[in-house]
Order: sequence, then C-alpha cells, then structure tokens
Amino acid sequence: MITVRGADVRVGARLLLSGVSFHVAPGDRIGLVGRNGAGKTSLLRVLAGETPPAAGTITRTGAVGHLSQDSRAADPAVTVTDRILSARGLDRAVHALRAAGAALAEASAPAAQDRAMHAYSRAEAEFQARGGYAAEAEAARVAAGLGLPPRVMDQPVGTLSGGQRRRVELARILFAGHDTLLLDEPTNHLDADSVAWLRAFLTGHRGGLVMISHDTSLLADTVNRVLHLDPHRATIDVHNTGWADYLAQRAADERRRTRERANAERKAASLHAQADRMRARVSTAVVAKSMARRADRMLAELEPARRTERTARIRLPEPAPCGRMPLGAAGLAKAYDGHQVLSGVDLAVDRGSRLVVLGLNGAGKTTLLRLLAGRETPDAGHVVRGHGLRLGYFAQEHDTLDGNRSVRDNLAAAAPHLTDGELRHVLGAFLFTGDDADKPAAVLSGGEKTRLALAGLVHSGANVLLLDEPTNNLDPASRAEVLAAVGTYPGAIVMVTHDEGAIEALRPDRVLLLPDGDEDLWNEGYLDLVALA
Repeated sequence: MITVRGADVRVGARLLLSGVSFHVAPGDRIGLVGRNGAGKTSLLRVLAGETPPAAGTITRTGAVGHLSQDSRAADPAVTVTDRILSARGLDRAVHALRAAGAALAEASAPAAQDRAMHAYSRAEAEFQARGGYAAEAEAARVAAGLGLPPRVMDQPVGTLSGGQRRRVELARILFAGHDTLLLDEPTNHLDADSVAWLRAFLTGHRGGLVMISHDTSLLADTVNRVLHLDPHRATIDVHNTGWADYLAQRAADERRRTRERANAERKAASLHAQADRMRARVSTAVVAKSMARRADRMLAELEPARRTERTARIRLPEPAPCGRMPLGAAGLAKAYDGHQVLSGVDLAVDRGSRLVVLGLNGAGKTTLLRLLAGRETPDAGHVVRGHGLRLGYFAQEHDTLDGNRSVRDNLAAAAPHLTDGELRHVLGAFLFTGDDADKPAAVLSGGEKTRLALAGLVHSGANVLLLDEPTNNLDPASRAEVLAAVGTYPGAIVMVTHDEGAIEALRPDRVLLLPDGDEDLWNEGYLDLVALA
C-alpha cells in the first residue's frame, strides 16, 4: 500500500522528520498524532505524493485518496453531485449518457436514429463500466451519511458553506473506493450522527487508513496502530496497538525512562564522588580516572530526556472603549445563485455580551459573520456599527491570511504598529520561532493557521470578536489555551462553533438560531443542539 524508507520531511529550511520508516498495509488503521506543528499535515502530503520527501523514498501500491484541510479545491461552478461522482469519473459518464439520450429522442431520420442509438449504447456501456446506477445510489448514501441534505445535491459547490464543502470533499474521497485513505481532521464540521456514520465506515474499511484527528473518541474506536511524531527528535514513535493501549504504553515508557535516568544519575554521582576521593592518592589515581570515565559513559548511554511540549500562550486583545451597543444588524438577507441563505436577521451585540450562533450546516452561520465583518455585502438590510467599534474576525477557512506572504508578514499586516521585536515576541508566544516566521502561510497546517490568525487579534484592540470555529484543528493543549482566553476576554463575542467545550468556556447569555433568525436567552437545553448541528 504505502512503504516509507528513510524519509526526511522538510518545510522550507526546517527539518520536521529525519530518516523515518514505516509501512501502511491493508487493514492498518493508523492514528497520526503529535502537537500542532510537529509535521502531521506535511507528512500526509508527502504520503499522498503532493510534495516529495527531502530524502528517502515513498512507494505507493494502489489508489491513494487524500482529504486535506482545505475544502476549496473544487471548481465552485460544479454541482455537489458531479463533484462526488467525479471521484470515479462518473460525472462525465452521466452527462454523456444524458446527452446521448437527448440526441436519440430528437433524431427523426432512420440514419440519424441509428447513429444516435450507437452513441447511446457506447455511453451506456461506459456508464455501466464505471458502476452505473448502483454507484450513483452509493454516492447518494455516502452523502446522506455525512449529513448532506438532498436539496444541496444539485447546487454549485461554490454556494455551500465551508462546513458543507468539507462534507462534499469527504464524501468524494470515501466514495472513490481508494485502497488507502489519508484523512486530515475528517470530523471537522460533522454533527454527531455524521461522526457515528463515519466511525462505522472507517471501522469497516478493508484498505489502509492514516488519519489525523483531535477527536480522541474517534481514534479510540477506529485505530489499531499509532504513529506519534516527536518534533524535538524529528522522528516517529511507532506503536502497534490501539488507542487505549498506546496511551498506557506511553505513560509506562515515560515512567520507565524517568526511573532509569534517576537510577543512572544516582550511580554516576556515587562513582564521581568516590573517584574524587581517590584522586588525591597516587596509588588509586588511575582507578579514580577509570571510575569517572565509567560514570560518564553511564550518563551518555541514557536515552535523551524527552522535553515537555511547549504550549502556545494564547491571549485575546484588551478591548478598546466603546458604546453600549457596538454592533448590530437590521433585516439582513443574503442569497447565492437564487438560494436564500439568510432573510430578515436582526441582531444587537451589547458591550461585553456573549452570543452563540447555532444552526445546521448551510443555515448561514458563516455568512452572517462575514456580513457583520464587512467581508460580504447583504442583499437587503444593513449592519449597524456603533460608537467606538473595533472588530476582530476569525474565519474558519483562514481567509484572513495571505498564503503567499510569510508568517511574519501576515502578523505585520494585522498589527502594523508593532516593531519587528514585538512581532517576534508575539509569534514566539504562539509557537512560531526561528525560521517559522519566514514560512509562507500556505504551507502551514490547519492548527498553525489557527494560531497565526489568533495571533493577529492580540494587538487589535478589538472590543467585538467574531469567532467562526476557533478550536478547529487545534491539539488539546492549544485548544485549552484558546478556551481559557475566551473565558477571560472582557469584550463582546459572537461565536459559531460545534465544540461543546467552547460553548462552556464562552458562557453565552444569548443564542441566535439560524436560518430563522430567532434570538433567545441561553439555557443549557441548547447544548443538545450543538452536537446535532
């Protein structure tokens, strides 16, 4: 399936992995884990053949399907159905069959009918060779399992929300029937029912699977091997066990290393002390020197101490003074290609208030935040900008970042008043150190893009934050930092999230339900809607 031999993985000048080797065989369901920035997404790109390894070889046998974190790869004019069917070339076969059928219906002369019949037969044979009506039905089942409603199947991909586009790309990968699946955060934007369906699909997958996910319950239920990326040693620790045994094994290994190091250090200290006492006498000086060398070898042979992984020190801006109602909206409406997404939405965001926006994928949550942020213009209604408003906007698609500019230049654009030293300080707090500052934003993983976008808010003075899925793609430690920052931020927040932990950190006082635009006081009963959304 996939064999990796002595591979180096680099991003720019930075070496992420050195000389790693492993094999992905049929039936392997591998969880790829490690902190944000360890190289998980970069390794998946190398395995998929999208980028070459800096050294070593990657051998692939059979078809490989790669779900990246970017869901904007598809032609926005292509319909959802055609995008999914294109994984097996069925989209062209379907269109050819329909065109041949129309030509056959229009043919009147015998010769024309004969030519049309032959063309229809060829088109039907091609359609059946690619799976035919059974494959179409299978594609529909996959789409339904991932929560794509029938009404969106004939819509252009470009009219969908980010969450819906992500589901389309996942459906396309799963429908394709690849021998090996490489999935980068496949549960992003999925509701509870869709996650359950995906869990069953992956458990029954007979080929190979390599998956990056911060959903530990999914990892616990599906994986039978774990590859842990250690960025300090630039290597991979291979654990041929399931998730629970991996966690227990890592904890036991850490206790063993700590015990062995303590014992060796104690023995070495004793040998050094004894050698020091014996050096003063000529008759024992040679023995003392030998004892000291033995103590040094004992320490040198120890496995290097594992460094504690750093955590981003994430904080949100100190809000600038503002009026009682810094942001509002009246009668907002928005449609895409004739599909009405929002209609008659009214909103009032008071100073320091906490509002959570709930609704199914495609209900207009991201569209609402883009309208409030001024990224799009409403078809009707208007946004009310109150006295002293300073907006901070975090986009789930990271489209506030310029992929062609470096990490440092993106932060400088968001906070132009900072000196170079201050920029470096902020980047370091968000775990961008050394050459990381010069990497183009386009090569960052989803978690790194999230950290960079949040870093751009730190010195913005924003008194209203619009946060669209701020915990997506984050490792557990970084997620905890974000939630702590959200919990202590004194300004107003309007948040879209599928993360129940983010809701608990936000402590909302109101909820806006889309697409109807109904606003209500928050109560714990709405938590059930978060998982369902």
